Amino acid sequence: MPVLTLSDHGLYCPAADLYIDPWRPVDKAIITHAHADHARPGHQHILASRESWPLLQHRLGSTTGQALRYGEGISVQGVRISLHPAGHILGSAQVRLEHKGEVWVVSGDYKRQSDPTCTAFEVVPAHTFISEVTFGLPVYRWPEPSTVFAQIRQWWDDCAERGQAAVLCCYALGKAQRILQGMLGAERPIYLHGAMQPLTQIYRESGVQMAHADPVPVKGTDLSGALVLAPPSAVGTPWMRRFNRVSTGFVSGWMQLRGNRRRRGFDRGFVLSDHADWPALIQTIEEINPQRTLLTHGDGSALTRWMREQGRDIAALHQVARNAQDDG
Repeated sequence: MPVLTLSDHGLYCPAADLYIDPWRPVDKAIITHAHADHARPGHQHILASRESWPLLQHRLGSTTGQALRYGEGISVQGVRISLHPAGHILGSAQVRLEHKGEVWVVSGDYKRQSDPTCTAFEVVPAHTFISEVTFGLPVYRWPEPSTVFAQIRQWWDDCAERGQAAVLCCYALGKAQRILQGMLGAERPIYLHGAMQPLTQIYRESGVQMAHADPVPVKGTDLSGALVLAPPSAVGTPWMRRFNRVSTGFVSGWMQLRGNRRRRGFDRGFVLSDHADWPALIQTIEEINPQRTLLTHGDGSALTRWMREQGRDIAALHQVARNAQDDG
């Protein structure tokens, strides 16, 4: 029997009788990170990284279980389990499971670019590697983060010259904090939508250095020249009426395709992702060098074809489609 199988609750380890990022409530769950499509409520006992625990408590409410340091191993019914950095967001983890000499590693979501807001991805050797493939097409190749932050600053400067507020939409967990870190040293005010404030405070308490940001003031305050971070869901709501003159932007890997920006109706799009791009997916599989790779969370057809041409054993792991509201 393989170390992991796919059940109607998600990835299941029969020997340890536990699940990884299950989409339905279970007795025992390993949670790779605190995004809502991976961390769902209702589990009786969870295992997660120590760094992610405050985020999980905030998002899930009362949590019962065990928080592990990266690299710390425990044994559950003969299965050796450890968590390793995924480089996705604060506390994100890969899950290593070893049973009867066979090692499986589940990546969760991961990226390979430098990001001071979380611990960098660790290459963990495995016989079977389960990799996300959110951006599994050759078109997805990320620019350097410093280039993107410079583009955001220039757009912000241009907005200030026109007397506009620069409302920059991004996901509340991970992306907002990464942008704030990239805006260190900014001289004009930065404001945060309410949904981002408690998450950002958790990052600060963990020691992540970020630009100062205040809550968005009440309607009627002049916010021209300010940078305002808000979730994409805020656009088109009454919340936006507080801005007299405004330019909108969106930060996401999906902005690599200009058509996505036009369809979403933003003035500017900035390409910054918390996932691996096409070169990083290939790099990661080559560095881990597993006997078999399984792809999940995206269309892996292009990567499957490319990797099979290189002689690798690779296939899609079909799971229930997730509702990725926190990610990109």
